[in-house]
Amino acid sequence: MSVNAPPVSAGEAFEILLAGWKAQEAGGLTASWMLHGRPGVGKTEIVRQLAERIGARLFDLRLTTIEPQDLRGLPYFDHETKKTIWYRPEDLPDDPAAPSVLFLDELTAASPWLQPTVYGLLQERRVGRHEVPPTVFIVAAGNDVEDGAVAHELGTALSDRLIHLLVRASAPDWLANYAARRGLHPAVSAFIRARPDLLETTEEAMRRGWAIACTPRSWERVSQVLRAAPERRVRDAMVAGIVGEAAAAEFARVADDVEASVRIDALLAARPADRPNLYPESLDGLNALVYGLVGAADEARIGRAIEVMAELRRLARLRPIPVFSRAPLAELTAFGFEMMMRKALDEGLESAFLSSPAYAEYVAERRMAGLE
Repeated sequence: MSVNAPPVSAGEAFEILLAGWKAQEAGGLTASWMLHGRPGVGKTEIVRQLAERIGARLFDLRLTTIEPQDLRGLPYFDHETKKTIWYRPEDLPDDPAAPSVLFLDELTAASPWLQPTVYGLLQERRVGRHEVPPTVFIVAAGNDVEDGAVAHELGTALSDRLIHLLVRASAPDWLANYAARRGLHPAVSAFIRARPDLLETTEEAMRRGWAIACTPRSWERVSQVLRAAPERRVRDAMVAGIVGEAAAAEFARVADDVEASVRIDALLAARPADRPNLYPESLDGLNALVYGLVGAADEARIGRAIEVMAELRRLARLRPIPVFSRAPLAELTAFGFEMMMRKALDEGLESAFLSSPAYAEYVAERRMAGLE
């Protein structure tokens, strides 16, 4: 069966789950949730971010690796009461005073023998005599049969116990809400900004019979490779093994450009008079610079990162070369500040914007132009 729910991005799914948690915390809604999506689309990361955001302990159960008794517990005969007592498994949260997220991953790949045990947990919030406290938020996740993954159809009895979210990869959402905040390598972000169609290619890979597809998870792995394997031949082979030969060949050009021209540390350390000559001289490089500045904007360097980002809009005047005259510098600056502000709000660094003369000047210019 297909999931007849509208697709949402990973960022939208996170916001919906966060609203669900707040409603449950207020006593207005108690439900179990199901994240559907292709492999690597970010379902697990959504749940991890949710647990981190609400300050909850995460109980991560991979249902393909457990048996029914792992949820039900084991029986013990009490000779005094002449009753069988079930020992509760330690993987189920039981602290009513502490928020917890119970994540039932790979639900659709779990053995059909396990599903009846999961029913009560998802609907009645209990397994046997063990009740899950109201401070526990329950989320399941899984791939579907049409995604090419090992999966069983969800029965109607199980499906009816869930609120379903169909997660699909979205390049703008992933770039703004994940890649920039996680500090992924700027070459990866610049490439996906230029080729958003290559963020997720599972459907095309299945159609062509390819074993390797691009996914948000695979591009994060590419970011790790760029930082861990500087030798070009080795790096290129690893990237091709992660996203496939065709995507890797296109990516190599951008990666070479970014590696040669984007110098984040040098820009942040340079005197204002020396900075114009340090900016990259290509659109891919400028895109990568924006993401790199957001990634580098930590507590120690966010003030300087704001200065460099604000200066970006004036490059055509500071260094009048053709590439800067043609580049959408104002758009890049606004996009970069939007991402940096989100990161600052998440990390409690918003005071850096309030105290920055460079940002105040930037905002004043936008107001005069009627853009604020």
